[in-house]
Amino acid sequence: MKLSRSPIVTLTSRLRPCQLSALTARRCLGTLTRPIPSLVARHGPSFSLRRCLATESPPTLPASEVNPPKATQTAPAEVAPEDQVYHGPLTTTYRRLKIFSLSTLSLTFVLSPFIFVIETSSGLPLVARFALAGIAMGTSGISTSIVAWAGRPYVSTLRWLQPEGAQAAGSGNAIEMTTHTLAWHERVTTVYDTAFLVPTSRPFATWELAEGFKLPEAEVESARAEGLIPREETIAETRNKAGELLGRWVVSWDENGEGTCRQIGKVVRYFNVHKELLSRPIQ
Repeated sequence: MKLSRSPIVTLTSRLRPCQLSALTARRCLGTLTRPIPSLVARHGPSFSLRRCLATESPPTLPASEVNPPKATQTAPAEVAPEDQVYHGPLTTTYRRLKIFSLSTLSLTFVLSPFIFVIETSSGLPLVARFALAGIAMGTSGISTSIVAWAGRPYVSTLRWLQPEGAQAAGSGNAIEMTTHTLAWHERVTTVYDTAFLVPTSRPFATWELAEGFKLPEAEVESARAEGLIPREETIAETRNKAGELLGRWVVSWDENGEGTCRQIGKVVRYFNVHKELLSRPIQ
């Protein structure tokens, strides 16, 4: 009777022990098979075959990856209170509009001299060329001035501050507002007493610094008894990005508690804010 070798027996008999150990992710279940005479005669009576059953073993993860320790878990970062800062939603729009306006103005001034250089087929006289150049530069200049005037009061950032000491004789609430010039230079205005921010009739503006103020009678008597009036005090200050003082808004109190405000230097007086987006009132 002739014995036939199975493919598994043939494969395992040809592999060396080092090759068998190189087979990863496989478990060998040892089941002794009956001895084969031809193999026993060749290798001796102690030779026996093992049938290898290929079974895929799932990868084993360390316990630290399955259940990470609590110390390594990332805690959520603390978020600053949103009611302390206001961001103008049209800040990017105003910035792009100013850049476009300045670009067109610069391009107009650069190309206007070519009107006098290039010879046209219509043969425009010199007066007509001056008129065309003047109209082009005037139109571009007026549009740029309108953009600068409309966007100057727009507040990009507003912060509520805690005033240190008696900065003003009113409510004592202080805020910091950031505006920008036509060239997008920052102007940071600190208003030490928000009672001096009153509604304005200027277009594209919400508030303005008041020109005059009248203290209540109770505060007038108290300030007069303490010798605080007549006097002068700073209501608002405007600084640039480097912190240099550009201007102040000063009020002069008389003995009757009537204040008259005046400007010293260059101070931002008008402010455009979306009041419906404020998380809390300023006064």
